[in-house]
Amino acid sequence: MKTIPSFTIDHERLLRGIYVSRKDQVGKEVITTFDVRMKEPNREPALGQAEMHTIEHLAATRLRNHPAWGGRVIYWGPMGCCTGFYFIVRGDLLPNDIAAVMQETFLFIRGFEGEIPGAAPKECGNYLLHNLPMARYEAKKFFTEVLERLREKNTVYPQ
Repeated sequence: MKTIPSFTIDHERLLRGIYVSRKDQVGKEVITTFDVRMKEPNREPALGQAEMHTIEHLAATRLRNHPAWGGRVIYWGPMGCCTGFYFIVRGDLLPNDIAAVMQETFLFIRGFEGEIPGAAPKECGNYLLHNLPMARYEAKKFFTEVLERLREKNTVYPQ
């Protein structure tokens, strides 16, 4: 079988950041898939399932309700390796194009209090698997260590 592009990235050198994972032409529109990498693969502990689930609920809700971006969002969801999320949006975009909305999103998660959206038995297939304090901690860490001072090394895949 042919290796898919995401498996050709050097994960031993990959840093936390925002990367263009792929761009696809769908009709006349370009769809951009972003790799929002919160953890350095194989060098630091992956996100725990409970906090990852909480980040998924909060970010997906926030992004889909965003006044400027909501209509462009196709998907926000976790990576199987638990080191980050995929953010899929309409448009031919680069990491700096979404930096501000990612900052807003992670600031929102960092400060979130109250009931997690969609975390009731009728709304979620695993409603007990949430950890808001750890989600807030991870959001703060990613914001302050990466998003607040996003650099080229955090937006271009290692060669």
